[in-house]
Amino acid sequence: MRTAEIEILAATPATPSLDTDERVTVVLPCLNEEGSVGLCVQEALDTMRAAGIDGEVLVVDNGSSDRSVEVARAAGARVISELVPGYGSALRAGIRAAGGSIVVMADADWTYDLRRLPELIAPVLRDEADLVIGSRLEAATVQTMPWMHKYIGTPVLSYLMRRAAGGISLRDGSSGYRAFRRDRVLELGLRGVAFEFMAEMHVRAGQAGMRFYEFPAGYRQRIGESKLSTFGAGWSNLKVILLLAPDLLLVGPGALLFSIGLLVTLLSFLSPAGVPIGSVRWQPIFFSSIALVLGLQAVMIGLVATHRSWLLGRQGHRPFPFVSRPGFLRACALTSVGAVILGLGIDVALTVYWLLGQPTPRLALQLASVAQNLLVLGGLLLSFVFVLRSLTWRDVR
Repeated sequence: MRTAEIEILAATPATPSLDTDERVTVVLPCLNEEGSVGLCVQEALDTMRAAGIDGEVLVVDNGSSDRSVEVARAAGARVISELVPGYGSALRAGIRAAGGSIVVMADADWTYDLRRLPELIAPVLRDEADLVIGSRLEAATVQTMPWMHKYIGTPVLSYLMRRAAGGISLRDGSSGYRAFRRDRVLELGLRGVAFEFMAEMHVRAGQAGMRFYEFPAGYRQRIGESKLSTFGAGWSNLKVILLLAPDLLLVGPGALLFSIGLLVTLLSFLSPAGVPIGSVRWQPIFFSSIALVLGLQAVMIGLVATHRSWLLGRQGHRPFPFVSRPGFLRACALTSVGAVILGLGIDVALTVYWLLGQPTPRLALQLASVAQNLLVLGGLLLSFVFVLRSLTWRDVR
């Protein structure tokens, strides 16, 4: 008998009875989970039967090359196929095909305790929450979750998801064990193909005002090999957060960095000889150039991404509406031209001063740095105007 089969027979928790006529669909994305998918289907069906829940298990096969489909059907699951590879693709197909008004997401690798299913759907049934997440962190061990995931990856991504979603309460944003009403999630227009589906669901749900509830739902050691790529999954989630909330990762930090660059530039004039740090002197003008350029670039990219992101199209509201106004582009263009002219003027003045054989001005290095910054920032701003104007012109056509 398999270890998992021994566990399912031992120490089975009492299953609460739920008085409901609503149908529940448990969606299990599956890719080569022959050793565990049958156990997951059996556990889910047995739990729903014991709790008096009218439900089904829907296994979404995502290109398995083993006997996962046969095992799932033999255990009592309805099986459909999703040809587009990816965790998000399989889940979106499962949610669309679900026959129940309430959907429970889980994995087919035995990690999520499906005996906790009644607790997961209870807040949705009582209309106390729109999205319930079964947190893994409390029960995660070195064997079930790498320390990098538990203490770095998941907390950082969850923090960014909370911020991007408008300050929702969330500890484990990467948990794939969750329950929700099918129609509410379909309204979100989720498009994630891979593991970014999790971040997109949280951010869109938070932006749509959905109510969150999270509880410790346990976490078990998986059966079989993991398909998760640590850095690949993290980057895909980060990209979606970036596209759904560019102000969080670009506009805000960029504006802060640009402001620091201005302050450091001022400091370079107040202390032309540099700032003493121990036995050396730090010249702020070099850092000011880096901060100003990177800061302005982040703000510009954030504004364009916020205004043009296809992921924001279904939300009906775009931050920074002034970006689309002709006056904004005109002001940016005039500012960029003014910066270039001023930068050239300073450079010409310094050059003439040098050609006339005059002594080097005390602030010559600082003025040259300001001229360089003005030229670079003017060029960046002008390129930003060109790109945004080109996009607007294409839309008009």
